[in-house]
Amino acid sequence: MKNSAFEHNMRPCLYFVAAAALGACAAPAFAAGLDCSRAATRTEKAICADENLRKLDVQLSTVYGRLASAQPAQRGALRRAQMDWLKTRDRCGADTGCIATRHEERLTALQTQLRYVNAYKPDDVDREALEELHQAVEAMRKTDAEFPLEKVIDALSIKTGTTSFSNTRDDNRSGEDAHFPTIQPKGVTADEWRALSASGIEGGGENGVGSYTLMDIDGDGQRDLVIDSYVGGTGLFNEISVLRRKGAKFGGVGAPAPAGQADDSGASTLYMTNGRGSNQQGEWIRLRGRVYAAYRNSQYGVDNVYLLRPLTIVGDVPILTVRYRYRLSIPKVQKNEEKRTSTTLDNALHAALTHALGLIDTRAARDAGSVDKPLCPVPEGTSDDDRSNYTSYGPGHYSYEIVGDVPVRVGQQCYIGRLVDWFGGYSAKNKLFASFSMRKPADSASEQTYTVQGVRSVVGTAASISKFDIGN
Repeated sequence: MKNSAFEHNMRPCLYFVAAAALGACAAPAFAAGLDCSRAATRTEKAICADENLRKLDVQLSTVYGRLASAQPAQRGALRRAQMDWLKTRDRCGADTGCIATRHEERLTALQTQLRYVNAYKPDDVDREALEELHQAVEAMRKTDAEFPLEKVIDALSIKTGTTSFSNTRDDNRSGEDAHFPTIQPKGVTADEWRALSASGIEGGGENGVGSYTLMDIDGDGQRDLVIDSYVGGTGLFNEISVLRRKGAKFGGVGAPAPAGQADDSGASTLYMTNGRGSNQQGEWIRLRGRVYAAYRNSQYGVDNVYLLRPLTIVGDVPILTVRYRYRLSIPKVQKNEEKRTSTTLDNALHAALTHALGLIDTRAARDAGSVDKPLCPVPEGTSDDDRSNYTSYGPGHYSYEIVGDVPVRVGQQCYIGRLVDWFGGYSAKNKLFASFSMRKPADSASEQTYTVQGVRSVVGTAASISKFDIGN
């Protein structure tokens, strides 16, 4: 019992109630944090001696208490999990860095659980909206199997009653971060401008880059504020949040709530997009009299569209899944748009590439080749370290998707080939954004890359309700 900081606060309960009834006092007891007057272990004493660790301990206790209160039937399991975590944490001894890491990990895990427990649950109208979207895409694919989703989303998108503007930079302050406009943007009413000015909006991310859209989301006749903040990072992330218009202010606070959370002001983060290493986008649509953020996350062979309710904590959401098959080919005339040149492949090479492409799955990405089964014959005496040169093309990169590795035989020579795409990126002009590369095993200098044409068609759709991860 002495090894648990939380248990010090639980003892009044533990002495007088049975284990099955522990939840009755778990929330208020845990919300208090560690009682430093009873600190006995090296870990407990280290927490009490460090202000930041004490704050983390109180945060963790508070979130634990809220989660216990929100899930009465799960309190026993929650407490057992917490006791297991305490044993792990106490192995840190007096190492404050280790203690902080354990607390931060557990805090994140409990916050995620609490967010999901408190999240909005789709109702009958949401399910009807999903089915309406589903049937519309099914009907459209009968006349356009290539772009049914895009056409339906475009028809449902909100095109009127909105005003968009962006953060600005002062002309006489070169190098300064962008900031919320100081002059009333065009299309913003005087009443809205007063409310925006009174709200202290800080929607800019890296370098202050951010944009805004005013639209009536909740149907109360006043426009709410959508904030698109460029977060940056290696993934070139953007975070999309919403602030509700409340009287003379937007949300009553100056910034969106933490990711995935909603506060009493009505602020909420809906989703994030990754501008490098994904194919994601959002569109505001109207279905069954409700406004949804139709967030699309795509990969080779599949589009997943999530119908997100703004101004809620996002948890389970309606999802429309659209699956495709590709008709893949390698043009005999290879054009280099950048150099404005073209090359005609000889018949033997084109035939070999065409045959290799026929080995690629036309519905789903299969990633790299098998680590055990060689794609090209492995010469005798090849070391284990070099064997991988014959089983796969090699490491990939987060900015593209590996569809598959295959052998390419040109005459007597066996090459390793790889098809990559940009997560299902597709357009009417360029079709599937993809390329095919090949090289001799263990000879990266021999690499050659060719453009690929992939024409898609829908092969199936499905509607479901499932958990949504904001980062996705």
